[in-house]
Amino acid sequence: MKKILPFIIILLVLGVALVSAWALKKRSSGTVTPVTNNPNSPAPVNANDTVVTGVAGAEPPHILGPNSAPARLEEFGDFECPPCGLFHPVLVQMHKEFGDKLQITFREFPLAPAHQHAIAAASAAEAAGLQGKFWEMHDLLYENQKAWHEAFDVRPIFEGFAKQIGLDMNRYQNDLNGDQVAQRILNDGKRGHSMGVKGTPTVFLNGREVPFESLPADKLRVLINLEVTNHK
Repeated sequence: MKKILPFIIILLVLGVALVSAWALKKRSSGTVTPVTNNPNSPAPVNANDTVVTGVAGAEPPHILGPNSAPARLEEFGDFECPPCGLFHPVLVQMHKEFGDKLQITFREFPLAPAHQHAIAAASAAEAAGLQGKFWEMHDLLYENQKAWHEAFDVRPIFEGFAKQIGLDMNRYQNDLNGDQVAQRILNDGKRGHSMGVKGTPTVFLNGREVPFESLPADKLRVLINLEVTNHK
């Protein structure tokens, strides 16, 4: 019972998953479109330019880049979500291009039960994070998403990733279904819901939601540049 309790807690907090799954289906039908779409100009970050605060998420959050960065991007993602998988290389590219001018925060928002392995993947990433290897597991999960997405049992696959990045396997196994991992996923879910997140990926730039159609690299680059320029 103790081992499944964290998953019960997560599922209770993400009880809006049916709505989220509907939103995901609506937004990801033809999943390649949002990330390959090529209009001439980006949509505004937010039509009302509204800064969304929300409640606190997991602490400490998973962050790349300094707190002094003029552009701060926060992604709510699901490791099994195809559009999130397509957005991953875009974010890697932005991180390389902007360096210390861009701070990236990742928040867990597994769309269960629509994605059967979403919570397992989030748990694997958080367990790796407790050993200081979150981003290594994060990258492996997204880069190999197609390989494990349709697997019946993802545990040996994720264990292979854990070994690949050099985790202490005994600790990884203990943390995987532990309260600390469950609480982190729970807290990120609470933050997402408080900010109106209904599907993934949902991205905020300096507290303002980025329209889904503005997530391709050419559009997101323009929006980040605007934030960098405005904060000089």
